[in-house]
Amino acid sequence: MATDAAPEAAPQPAVGPRHSVIIPPDPARPRKLSEEFAMILREFEVETVTLREVILLLHGRGFVLLIMLLALPFCTPVPLPGVSTPFGLIIAVIGARLALGQRPWLPARLLDTRLSPAIFTKVFAVTRRILLAFERLLRPRLRWITGSPLLLQCHAVPIVICALLLLLPLPVPFSNAIPAWAIMLISAGLLERDGGFIVAGYIMTALAAAFFTVIGLAGEEAVQAIWKWAAGLFGG
Repeated sequence: MATDAAPEAAPQPAVGPRHSVIIPPDPARPRKLSEEFAMILREFEVETVTLREVILLLHGRGFVLLIMLLALPFCTPVPLPGVSTPFGLIIAVIGARLALGQRPWLPARLLDTRLSPAIFTKVFAVTRRILLAFERLLRPRLRWITGSPLLLQCHAVPIVICALLLLLPLPVPFSNAIPAWAIMLISAGLLERDGGFIVAGYIMTALAAAFFTVIGLAGEEAVQAIWKWAAGLFGG
């Protein structure tokens, strides 16, 4: 599973004279998650950027980190229907490639998607405690869960499922947060080879599936009730 594969060669976008604050990682001192995200956010806190630019800024440090960056805004109970569909689609495409054991790739149309830095800077301020908690808890454990490339590919499947759930622009509290948490837990587990986080992500994925099943059943019953009411109103 090529979780740290670099994106295919693409021309550098014309973004004008800029000095990147992204510092290549030092293998002797791996950066913390909060440091990674803070550095990325400082890079484009002033202007909108494209997804292509973000991938270039990551310097090949992994599409899993990009998945976490895109899932981060949805970790709050308030749904974000305006961006859930494009972000969910991007996560689903990357997750599907990882699940198939293929090199991560995105079509040009998605690479040119513009991201608003306001979303990430505001959400990061709220969710920074999440990342700090991850840093304290993440550690290599249950190594048998991440012990083979095939298992790592399997762990990308729930990421795809939850990304497809994010595609649904439902104005329902927690409709984005539950699948986003599942994506965050599994992605963090993949980054740090933490089987405990991956197991927690699977549990959250099952919870998300149950949550959307209940919403679907409730919606079906509501439609049937309205239909019966309308039939009685106009039939009688």
